[in-house]
Amino acid sequence: MNFFAHLVLAEPTPQSRLGNLMGDFCQGLDLKTLPVAVQAGIWRHRAIDRFTDTAAEVLQAKALFSPARRRFVPVMLDVLFDHLLLKYWPQLDGRPLAPLCQQFYQQLWQQRSAMPPAMATTVTAIVQQDWFGSYQQLDNIGMALDRIASRIRFAHQFTGSIDEIRQHLPALEILFLQFYPKLQSYVRELGPELTALTARRQPE
Repeated sequence: MNFFAHLVLAEPTPQSRLGNLMGDFCQGLDLKTLPVAVQAGIWRHRAIDRFTDTAAEVLQAKALFSPARRRFVPVMLDVLFDHLLLKYWPQLDGRPLAPLCQQFYQQLWQQRSAMPPAMATTVTAIVQQDWFGSYQQLDNIGMALDRIASRIRFAHQFTGSIDEIRQHLPALEILFLQFYPKLQSYVRELGPELTALTARRQPE
């Protein structure tokens, strides 16, 4: 799952949302120096990623793509799933979308000083360029994926991946709509983030 989904699946507090987004920017961080509520958000992010990576629907989605792009499919699906979550928002969540996105932007912007530099740079772009508004258009998903591809330093066939996504889009939408409610149920089963983090730290 990508940035928007992780914020949606976080608890509705600034520190939880910070931690759930920080899960993608943890390399080199000493997590013990972070507030416990942020650590708990990172733990939920990682639990969501583990669940997603092994879900039958996600594995089926990955198998749709050509061998030339197979190594990039996890990134492609992460970004596409944000688009599909936004596209089908009324039936998957139902909270008023525009105010929720503005709340995400405001809370993240106010916490930039607590972010690793790479995260702060990304969050600045998310807010200033309205990524979540942009992600509602499939063409913009293609441009986002091409920007990611442009940063890869070795020879690859990642660029233009939106063409393959379009080819399989009906099947991908079906698989996403089957998968996401299961992910929502899993997150509910995890329980409160701080409780889950505490339980995880208990000796067996």
